[in-house]
Amino acid sequence: MNGWIGRCLRINLTEGRHNIEEIDPGLLEKFIGGRGLGARIFTDEVSPQVDPLSPENKLVFSSGPLVGTGAITGASCNVITKSALTGGLACAKMRGHFGAELKFAGFDLLIVEGKAEMPVILSIMDDKVRLIPALEYWGRTTVETEELFKNNLGDPWSARETYLVSIGPAGEKLLPLANLINDRFLPVGGAGIGAVMG
Repeated sequence: MNGWIGRCLRINLTEGRHNIEEIDPGLLEKFIGGRGLGARIFTDEVSPQVDPLSPENKLVFSSGPLVGTGAITGASCNVITKSALTGGLACAKMRGHFGAELKFAGFDLLIVEGKAEMPVILSIMDDKVRLIPALEYWGRTTVETEELFKNNLGDPWSARETYLVSIGPAGEKLLPLANLINDRFLPVGGAGIGAVMG
């Protein structure tokens, strides 16, 4: 189907593993954009009774069919979860490079579920998916995290071509107003999405 890749990357933080899944073509046709598709997947998988800060909550990053095409807002994606602020469904638009980069890596959706024992970084480089220990980044601001991560790559070219979505101390402390930060300065949220990631 034009505009869709038809694949989902599912990360299980509890088990430290990932799966690549096919997305039902009927869902892609029925829910035209990334927000609709992501919200449908989320509500199919997460009970309304789930505590937003529990491992049963999920983060769904969902890109639509125009993402990665050069169309206006063609790099944006949506983040869907249960809000740590309101307890309702949160659908936040994420500007920046992440949506297009997810598509270029071969995925329409990224689903993050479970809870890691220790802080981790999810690294997606084309078809290479890894969970990297992240204790050295814990307690830092999002700007400090991005600078340190890119410096640790040791390759200026790789650093320029690396895009991060991160949380800072507010997300780590599970504060209900915590945001995700994308591409260094772009906030995602207003619904406590950063606390869910924390």
